[in-house]
Amino acid sequence: MFMAKTIMYTLQLSCIQIAIALLLFTQAKGTTEDTSALHPNDAPASCVAGERSALLSFRAGLSDPCNLLSSWKGDDCCRWKGVYCSNRTGHVVKLDLQGSDDYRQALAGNISSSLLGLQHLRYLDLSDNGFYKIQIPEFMGSLHQLRYLDLSSSLFIGRIPPQLGNLSNLQYLNLESYSDTYSTDISWLSRLTSLEHLDMSQVNLSTIVHWLPVVNMLPTLKFLGLSACQLRTCPDSLQLSNLTSLETLDLSDNQFHKRSRPNWFWDLTSLKYLYIWENGFYGPFPDEIGNMTAIVELDFIYNNLVGMLPPSMKNLCNLEKLASAGNNMNGSITELFHRLPNCSWNKLQDLFLAESNLTGSLPSIPVQRLSNLSRLYLANNSLTGHVPVWIGELKQLTTLALNSNNLDGVIHEGHLSRLEMLEKLVLSDNSIAIRVSPKWVPPFSLKQIHLRSCQLGSKFPTWLRWQTHVWSLDISNTSINDMIPDWFWISASSVEYLNVQNNQITGVLPSTMEFMRGKGMDFSSNQLGGPIPKLPINITGLDLSQNNLVGPLPLDFGAPRLETLLLYNNMISGVIPSSLCKLQSLQLLDLSRNNLNGSITDCLVNESSTSMAGLSITNLSLRNNNLSGAFPLLLQKCTRLMFLDLSNNQFYGTLPAWIGEKLLSLSFLRLRSNMFHGHIPVELTKLVNLQYLDLAYNNISGSIPRSIGNCTGMTQTRGNSDNLQYAFNYISGVNDNVLVVYSENFTVLTKGQERLYTGEIIYMVNLDLSCNSLTGEIPEEITTLVELKSLNLSWNNFVVKIPENVGALIQVESLDLSHNDLSGEIPAGLSALMSLSRLNLSYNNLRGKIPTGNQLQTLEDPASIYIGNPGLCGSPLSWNCSHPEQVPTTRERKGDAMSDMVSFSLATGSGYVMGLWVVFCTFLFKRRWRAAWYSLCDNLYDHVYVQVAVTWASFRGRING
Repeated sequence: MFMAKTIMYTLQLSCIQIAIALLLFTQAKGTTEDTSALHPNDAPASCVAGERSALLSFRAGLSDPCNLLSSWKGDDCCRWKGVYCSNRTGHVVKLDLQGSDDYRQALAGNISSSLLGLQHLRYLDLSDNGFYKIQIPEFMGSLHQLRYLDLSSSLFIGRIPPQLGNLSNLQYLNLESYSDTYSTDISWLSRLTSLEHLDMSQVNLSTIVHWLPVVNMLPTLKFLGLSACQLRTCPDSLQLSNLTSLETLDLSDNQFHKRSRPNWFWDLTSLKYLYIWENGFYGPFPDEIGNMTAIVELDFIYNNLVGMLPPSMKNLCNLEKLASAGNNMNGSITELFHRLPNCSWNKLQDLFLAESNLTGSLPSIPVQRLSNLSRLYLANNSLTGHVPVWIGELKQLTTLALNSNNLDGVIHEGHLSRLEMLEKLVLSDNSIAIRVSPKWVPPFSLKQIHLRSCQLGSKFPTWLRWQTHVWSLDISNTSINDMIPDWFWISASSVEYLNVQNNQITGVLPSTMEFMRGKGMDFSSNQLGGPIPKLPINITGLDLSQNNLVGPLPLDFGAPRLETLLLYNNMISGVIPSSLCKLQSLQLLDLSRNNLNGSITDCLVNESSTSMAGLSITNLSLRNNNLSGAFPLLLQKCTRLMFLDLSNNQFYGTLPAWIGEKLLSLSFLRLRSNMFHGHIPVELTKLVNLQYLDLAYNNISGSIPRSIGNCTGMTQTRGNSDNLQYAFNYISGVNDNVLVVYSENFTVLTKGQERLYTGEIIYMVNLDLSCNSLTGEIPEEITTLVELKSLNLSWNNFVVKIPENVGALIQVESLDLSHNDLSGEIPAGLSALMSLSRLNLSYNNLRGKIPTGNQLQTLEDPASIYIGNPGLCGSPLSWNCSHPEQVPTTRERKGDAMSDMVSFSLATGSGYVMGLWVVFCTFLFKRRWRAAWYSLCDNLYDHVYVQVAVTWASFRGRING
């Protein structure tokens, strides 16, 4: 009986315990259900009506250009995209509206305070959206149940609201910003005592000095991201560190500029990931590295640390990634390998040691020790010798980057045949020869192939045929002298950045080029022929310069995103098509040195003109063609134009006044060697940025406008040099695959000779009005252009005197006023031009004593400077000013010259007639001589004709260049 009661009691107790356990489990389950969320499509019931209204109000304030919230309709908001509800209560507990990298496909607008209606919300993600020009709303600090808040990369601006400190339950906070957000007080962070993940990267914290004590009050913190926050202080130590749970620390890209040690973070022995690159740390590598035995990734690239890695690194047995690029290790690569911790060799996956001043040859090591190495970066060092074969045994290797060293020797199939995982092969700028069998099929599928300046042989490398997933290919300057095979265009169809420049590749561009994925493509300096097909739709930069392309430009370029198009030095003919007007993104266009003809299309009468706001061109070069017509009306649409070169064509007519009204950004204007006539419009002097004006070799008449002094680009130190750098120099590419490189270059007639200017042309200040029909005085206002380096007014009809204040042109290096009708004395201020290295005042009517000065005495060929001015005297001329004699007038000088010319002509004519008569009489009586003479003349004619044609073409090329 007792036993039965005992058993019954036990069963009752067990049932009670089970019931209590079930009750506790149910309560716990209900508790967790409030934090668990279902995908909207799996929600079993409708959401709370008030929360649905709050979401609709929130949506009403948003801009949704791509209709991302099209599912937000109907009563059941738990099925809406991005909305997650509790299983038990139906309350909205999670709102995930993460956007896209493309802000055009993201949410924008305003964030409504109706979100406060979601009082059970524990997860909010609005990252990667486009909330332009609005601040993070302060009311978000009232969403007290939030555990997760991500507002990163959404273009918020202004102050980070301190009200976020009220979110005491917050465990994850990401405020990473790519816009102008800042905080002047982060003390509110100390109230977020449950925080485990904090990322404020690129938030401006420049005014905060004592940031570390605040962060130190977050004892549960595991991730701290303060990259690029403009921090200036980094304490040496923490007396009592609460950051015992910190595993990841990112302090990269700040402004510490202090010694690498002591620093507080070396004492964080629990750290696994440390990123301190680009902070200006200097001095030797710290020995404290060895205390961080938990470290997995160590990244301190681009500081100014010196010396080899410390011996204490031997304790880093968990090390998987070591990045120390941009430091000055200044030692041999062999010694560095010996300093790596032996206990971590088999764990090491990433070794990034670029730009570390490493020397010597790659050592011979047992490859088993690096069996897990995935990425090996040794670029931009001074390594020598051959690439060792053991690299080919690294079967886990995905990236091999040895570019920009002094490596030589041959890479053969033994180096490559076992690298099945290889994705990136970067060997550019070495003296390496790659020699594999034409029938070799590589085991890998590469995504990046960068072999610039390696030796690939004269034939197109056939192993590239099997690389069909490449997105960046650089085989420029690799001595290929072959026709592009058809298979190459198939393999290259997926390449986004393609560089084959500076080879001797022949063939034609494919008709299917428009279907290629190219964004940047460089075929320059080859021997490609044929016409230009329709361009790839995604192309932004294309360089086809210095080839043998023929035929007209395409009637439809395609390529709506095209920004740079370089076609100079080809044989392209025909007219410029109206499809040019459709290239709304085009910024740089160089069609110089071709055979284009006709007038330039007028976008104003183009069918698309009604919807066209304007063109984006900043640099337009059409020099050295056969273009004609009046000054192009197309340019009225190019309001951003900084550089315009129409020189060496056949344009005619007058210069329109709208140049000074429409082209207000113009800094360089070259119109030399055309057939423009009429006056220089006064409106031209409204171009305040104009620093280079070349109207030489036209038929411009009238006088120089006195308002020329308004061109402040010639009077002040240039403040728009950064903009000019952007307009005149272009570089496209990815990583070290630098392609579509452009630097504006042309010859400038200065100092009596043609000089080639390239990128430095942006510093040239020049005024060249030579070889026209300008009259009147040289205005005194021209002497206010004090930044001029070259002034050429020669071969005009200027009269009266040289401006008295010419000595104000203190920067001028070349001054040419020759072949005019200037009179009077040479101003004494001319001797004050200390920068002057070339002066020409010849063939005027100048009189009096030549001024003396240190600079004038140093000029070359001083007599030629003043020739044709009989009224001048004094050094360096032999005419002594102390014995004046009657000086012939200009009319007498011209009369004497005419008399001499007549005498010379009579003498020459008489000799010519007598010579012809002697030859005629001889040939009249000697038939054999006559036949021989005619044969000799025929041969001589042919020879002379060829020589003259070739010489003229070469001479014209030098002049036009």
